[in-house]
Amino acid sequence: MAAPTLAELALALALAWGAGIRVYAVLFLCGLAGWRGWIELPGGLSVLAHPLVLGASGFMLAVEFLADKVPWIDSVWDAVHTFIRIPAGAALVAMAFGGDSGAVTAVAAILGGAVAAGAHFTKAGARAAINASPEPFSNWAASLGEDVLVPAGLWLAFTHPAAFLVLLCAGTIAAILTLRWIWFGLKALAARLR
Repeated sequence: MAAPTLAELALALALAWGAGIRVYAVLFLCGLAGWRGWIELPGGLSVLAHPLVLGASGFMLAVEFLADKVPWIDSVWDAVHTFIRIPAGAALVAMAFGGDSGAVTAVAAILGGAVAAGAHFTKAGARAAINASPEPFSNWAASLGEDVLVPAGLWLAFTHPAAFLVLLCAGTIAAILTLRWIWFGLKALAARLR
């Protein structure tokens, strides 16, 4: 089995990263791009272009868009989606390399799940910390930022894979550096709930 190309690696990591933040946006946008013929979806990802999958992912994208704009509901949504985003990120990366050996698919799923988990917990923790603020505007700004960030990341991965990988590494470092801020935000949130 040949090593994945830079473009394949960027796409796989973009799928996992995006799924950790906005899983339904990733499913819908990739499916729409494949259905319209804008891109050729690799491996098992072609199923995302099926009209039924597009309908389901589009519906859930609309639900998530609305739920994510309401403080506290967004945190409940994030908590529930811990059990959806991470496996979805793993599955998407495994599907991207679906034609390869079972071992490669398993490794891809493990790494995809790890990337999705990192993106999800960073997003969920930051949003919970933002919810500790009494005004809703920071929450709306963060939500709208995520609505733009995921499609922009997917586009960048398709058009400029090296740039996406550099930005993903920089984002990972930034996420690690914000862990302390997120921790204090979560403690403040827990104190308010008590």
